Amino acid sequence: MSTDEIRAIELLNRVSYGRVATSMRAMPFVAPARHVVVDGRVLLRMHEGLGYHRACNGGVVAYGADNFGSGAEHIWSVQFSGTARVVEPTREERAAFGPEPEQVDGEPFVPVYLRIEPQFVTVHALDYPSESRSTRPAARSVRRHLHHVA
Repeated sequence: MSTDEIRAIELLNRVSYGRVATSMRAMPFVAPARHVVVDGRVLLRMHEGLGYHRACNGGVVAYGADNFGSGAEHIWSVQFSGTARVVEPTREERAAFGPEPEQVDGEPFVPVYLRIEPQFVTVHALDYPSESRSTRPAARSVRRHLHHVA
């Protein structure tokens, strides 16, 4: 595993949820998912009732997560792109996800699991100046640095 892949996994382990993107009937879509990282692969838990897992299964997907809403000074985003497959996780993998939601859009939550074999891993970091973002005037120009690692 490359240094960048290790860094992406480290960052991904800091948050619990992300978004999986693929296409369904030739239209792109993005869906929320809970994730854990097992042996360098991303394992997702989604609600079976929405049917998104069928569009992902056997296809190329992108899975991204970030800390955009955290208020942190150092903002990051990671993306894992690769083939997704519906899998039956081990007892230990299921336990790593933690508790399941009771409902999704008013219906009982039924879990389905996907494993992504990453082909590409991308890390983006946005570094802001040390002054608090909340005290900066919105209209003032801000020094921003975007680092891209692929």
